[in-house]
Amino acid sequence: MRILICNDDGIDAPGLENLREAARLITDDLWTVAPDGKRTAAGSSITIARPLTMRHVGERRYSCSGTPADCVVTALTWLFQNKPKPDLVLAGVNDGRNVAEDLAYSGTLGIAREATFWGIPAIGFSRIKQPNHAPGDAAWLAGFIQQAWEDRSGWVDDGHWLSVNLPAELPAPVRQPRIGRDKIGRSAEVVRQENSTTTLIVPRGREHSSTEGDENNLIDTGHVCVNRLNWFGEGLLDGRFVEELGR
Repeated sequence: MRILICNDDGIDAPGLENLREAARLITDDLWTVAPDGKRTAAGSSITIARPLTMRHVGERRYSCSGTPADCVVTALTWLFQNKPKPDLVLAGVNDGRNVAEDLAYSGTLGIAREATFWGIPAIGFSRIKQPNHAPGDAAWLAGFIQQAWEDRSGWVDDGHWLSVNLPAELPAPVRQPRIGRDKIGRSAEVVRQENSTTTLIVPRGREHSSTEGDENNLIDTGHVCVNRLNWFGEGLLDGRFVEELGR
């Protein structure tokens, strides 16, 4: 089984090594491509018509000068150009939960989405900041990944991937949460004002708002949260509205 691991926190991030440790319990055919620095909230952006630098940093390990999604693109177009492509792409483990609007902003989930464009099953892992790491975490996570792979007929489909949020302690019960609302980027601070130019910074952080059954609620009560996401969500328009548009 060939696994590709990417992240958005950078090649030296502890969460990346945590995920690699778990994946090594599943397969020896393990590859890693990660950004050369932190790329939080990079979403699904990719680099087109501009140079990307790939650096070999270890056995089957590469750093990439681009975005998290670039790590998948460079792996598929260059690293695996003449090799079998990965069976599974794993993203993370992100340093912090990915909930609510993060589903759109997250570089971790941008990796998973990009993998589905190539027809590869993908799982994005995130965990609360400063979790209670324990010696058995890697084995539990490996078991979770293995079970998800064995049960992939229940979630692998065109354009679908899994988003998994891990609580402070493992093992933990697994639930499917309701996607909540917890807006990031709620304010702006003026750093400098010069004539007609204003320099702003949007600070980190969020309100951590929560309602019963959403991701924040379940994560905070010690649950592993799993959502099946897709990139082509399509809603049916009211027929009368479509008719009005056509007049």
